[in-house]
Amino acid sequence: MTTERADRTYHHGDLRRAVLAAAEEVIRTEGPHALSLRDLARRAGVSHAAPAHHFKDRTGLLTAFATEGWALFAAALQAAPDLRERGVAHVRFAREHPAHFQVMFQPALLRADDPALRAATEEAAAALRAGVAGLPTA
Repeated sequence: MTTERADRTYHHGDLRRAVLAAAEEVIRTEGPHALSLRDLARRAGVSHAAPAHHFKDRTGLLTAFATEGWALFAAALQAAPDLRERGVAHVRFAREHPAHFQVMFQPALLRADDPALRAATEEAAAALRAGVAGLPTA
């Protein structure tokens, strides 16, 4: 193995981001059940064990991916000024981030007790509640 090959296999500038990006592609084209850490490592050009440094296992990877999705969703909702626009943001997010949207709403694939996932879902829920808070009561 050459030094160049060793560097490409074992050192990556942002492995976590590269694996999440590869996961997004697989989920979008094949679905979340098609994910394997070994395949994602191959796609990222690293050793098959390298993703385990960031994601303990497949469930950990999917949890991190869903957490990223919830954070993006929360940001989209927070940027919308009113409930109507938050509804539009919800639909836009689903269309622009289908892989995230698919995983976010499959709790059986995730570690529900993950603190980062819980925080991200709560942030999105708070943005939805804020949109409803301004509505007139009956």
